[in-house]
Amino acid sequence: MSEITKEILDRMIDGRSSWEELVAVMRADKEPDRFAKYREVLQERATWRDRILLPIALHLCIVQKDDGARVVKCDCGHEFGDYRRNWKLSARVRVRNTKAGIDELYPHPMGCNPEWMELREYFCPGCYTQLDVEAVPPGYPVVFNFLPDLEAFYAEWLGEKI
Repeated sequence: MSEITKEILDRMIDGRSSWEELVAVMRADKEPDRFAKYREVLQERATWRDRILLPIALHLCIVQKDDGARVVKCDCGHEFGDYRRNWKLSARVRVRNTKAGIDELYPHPMGCNPEWMELREYFCPGCYTQLDVEAVPPGYPVVFNFLPDLEAFYAEWLGEKI
């Protein structure tokens, strides 16, 4: 594959790529502007104008607002607040900690034992898209998946200053 285009990235994001196309992308050398192209595709899809700095999960990005604030934002436009604070603390949460709740997802005996583990499902309050799932022992603190050093990432990997 000679070049990974924005159209190919667009299909990959939507899950519309063929297996052959995915394999070709995985085997191809990663061109230096891939991240910029990916960010452009996400920016073109956004219904809001804040600048995307870094996608952190499916449907979630760190964006820079006009006033310089950097916040976690869902595709729908809902803002979870400062990116240095765990966005999950502002999400809607469903905890599956009963046998019946777990058996909705996993046929017996494939599910976890609710005395040993619970499933936490995190949803956007704006659009109710499921954003993450944690499988943790009861009482375990909310997991903070990712706290990037944005300045270092841009300076060292992209050669830019934000």
